[in-house]
Amino acid sequence: MKKLAREFYLREAVILARELLGKVLVHESSEGTTSGIIVESEAYAGPEDKAAHTWNNRRTSRTEIVFGEGGFAYVYLVYGRYHCFNVTAGIAGKPECVLVRALEPLDGTDLMKSRRNTRIIKNLCSGPGKLCSAMGITRELYGEDLCGDELYILDNDYPDLNITASPRIGIDYAEEYRDYMWRFCISGNEYISRDK
Repeated sequence: MKKLAREFYLREAVILARELLGKVLVHESSEGTTSGIIVESEAYAGPEDKAAHTWNNRRTSRTEIVFGEGGFAYVYLVYGRYHCFNVTAGIAGKPECVLVRALEPLDGTDLMKSRRNTRIIKNLCSGPGKLCSAMGITRELYGEDLCGDELYILDNDYPDLNITASPRIGIDYAEEYRDYMWRFCISGNEYISRDK
């Protein structure tokens, strides 16, 4: 499998969110290598998207990386406890990103189980906070170049890639944008999140 090139990321978030499904996220850390197939994602379409951190071109120290070009890690903390991993999308100046919501674990599952304190494979990466914990992704990886050698995404020929779209999760505040069908999943995959 080849590492995705910069050009792959230089597209709108809604397109990138679909295209990331079936690809393999890899983290090479001092503890070991972990990886998983991306099976669920959500697009955040920048300034016009009321669910996005960059809605109305809101620019803060936290969102600064999203204003650059695609292919970098946007990692932030929610509820003061859980990390979320996003992939920046598109061209510089148009702040869009894709939240990676769930992975199908591949390599390093013993390390993932230790980090998550569970032996249940289906529970390792079935949500954005869970996958960050299992993969060892923290704010220390904020701004990491996904074309580099520590945190990156590999191309992958996923068999029978059938994608379903639905509204995003946990964005009731986003008015009409809460109904946009910008959450994407590999149909029937048992590792997607169960949040409603």
